[in-house]
Amino acid sequence: MSNAVFKIEKPKNEPVLSYAPGTKEREELKARLVELRTQEIEIPLIIGGKEVRTGKLGMCIIPHNKEVVIGRYHMAGEKEVNDAIEAALAARHDWESMPWEHRASIFLKAAEMLAGTCRCTINAATMLCQSKTAYQAEIDSACELIDMLKFNAYFLNEIYKEQPESTKDSWNRMEYRALEGFVFAVTPFNFTSIAGNLPTSAAMAGNVVLWKPASSAVYSAYHVMTILRKAGLPDGVINFIPGPGNVLGSIALLNPWLAGVHFTGSTATFQSMWQTVGQNLPNYRTYPRLVGETGGKDFVFVHPSADLEPLVTALVRGAFEFQGQKCSAASRAYVPESMWPALKKRLVEEISTTKMGDIEDFTNFMGAVIDAQAFRSIKGYIDYAKESPEAEIICGGNADDSVGFFIEPTVIVTTNPRFKTMEEEIFGPVLTIYIYKDEEIEEALDLCDSTSIYGLTGAVFAQDREAIVKIEKRLTHAAGNFYINDKPTGAVIAQQPFGGARASGTNDKAGSKINMMRWVSPRAIKEHLNPPVGYRYPFMDEK
Repeated sequence: MSNAVFKIEKPKNEPVLSYAPGTKEREELKARLVELRTQEIEIPLIIGGKEVRTGKLGMCIIPHNKEVVIGRYHMAGEKEVNDAIEAALAARHDWESMPWEHRASIFLKAAEMLAGTCRCTINAATMLCQSKTAYQAEIDSACELIDMLKFNAYFLNEIYKEQPESTKDSWNRMEYRALEGFVFAVTPFNFTSIAGNLPTSAAMAGNVVLWKPASSAVYSAYHVMTILRKAGLPDGVINFIPGPGNVLGSIALLNPWLAGVHFTGSTATFQSMWQTVGQNLPNYRTYPRLVGETGGKDFVFVHPSADLEPLVTALVRGAFEFQGQKCSAASRAYVPESMWPALKKRLVEEISTTKMGDIEDFTNFMGAVIDAQAFRSIKGYIDYAKESPEAEIICGGNADDSVGFFIEPTVIVTTNPRFKTMEEEIFGPVLTIYIYKDEEIEEALDLCDSTSIYGLTGAVFAQDREAIVKIEKRLTHAAGNFYINDKPTGAVIAQQPFGGARASGTNDKAGSKINMMRWVSPRAIKEHLNPPVGYRYPFMDEK
């Protein structure tokens, strides 16, 4: 048995490839896109390492070319969820007993596969499945997922090194156990990296996992699962069970062995899950860990001293990259009256140059929204604004689902700071702007802080340093990730640990040691080296 103390060096963030004309990666990615687009795969469940086919199928389509089917996936039902729980629990003891360095090695190998031979495949799968541009896929399914795997192994190593003080008579130790049961990982459609991180972060710490990917992103999630298996993940550690959330959740959340939930998705869904767990507390073996990131209504607050051009760039990128389908996307902006004429002109000019269409055309800045349901929901908000006397659409506003689910980048200007599109999460390419009087900046800050139930990301644009200090302090609780003179999107692992409070989640900061602490259960051990003999203490003696 090894008695060495192993060390993982602090990783460096994965470099982002450019995919510029003439580069090798561009050529490889374009070829892989054609290969994946022209074949249809069958996606089974993976339970206890076995491929399971239920015959109840869902389709994986290309959002920007909705008639093209690139996969059909088998959906789990009650039996499969119970089988997955049984398989996870059967694997639990061997997995948590495996030396941590061997557990970590599996995920470090997966990271290297993603950085090398699998990079163009995972990026192409994400581009086709989620209608991401090459750049958006690269920073997500390649770089961020690689960083998640490498940094989480490093963070786990750092946690294991944290030990209590000992004394002359006692040797005190801390061990970091896995949770007693299984973790239910429920992942979103919008980021392949999040889909990969939620099950693997828990598994790396010795836990066994049930992984329910979003129905609209099963295709890219399956490619992640395939890479993990090729990297050596033992059977039953992560069980891949796509299917209806209400069916899977109603079984997994009520099982006595539920030890944790790792979730990214809607606030309503997470609150429902929390309520279910709360009502079932007496039946669990342990208090389940609930870790969730649930969306945002992210703001850009503009001070009169802001620089115009960086602001325009931040609004266009922050609101419309990946069709606004980021939890962190800029969705509302507060602009001083003195800046508005110049900003309006430049914003409309800049947006008019953006192209939208098939992501295989690398000149496109935007693709399609994820599916028909999202299309209808986003279009409903735009139609509401069109009909309201309190709003004006200054660019965009059109939607077309004849070929794919395309919605133009849309900017709404409202006279009502609590207009519907200023308050509610839209999850689409819609930015709403409220223009405040320069002398009423305090009132505008109050509105920015209080209008939304969320508290995920936000940004301030200003050159006046005193104003930056004041606004940063005033909006302390408005955003868990706060940006100064930058768009409110694009958090990088280990640089800007990600998460918010209020209705945006539990703020357990993915991409940091904070998150990894949630998947261990510490045990303190005291070994007395010089045990006392006799019960009497000195104070009990008489002179």
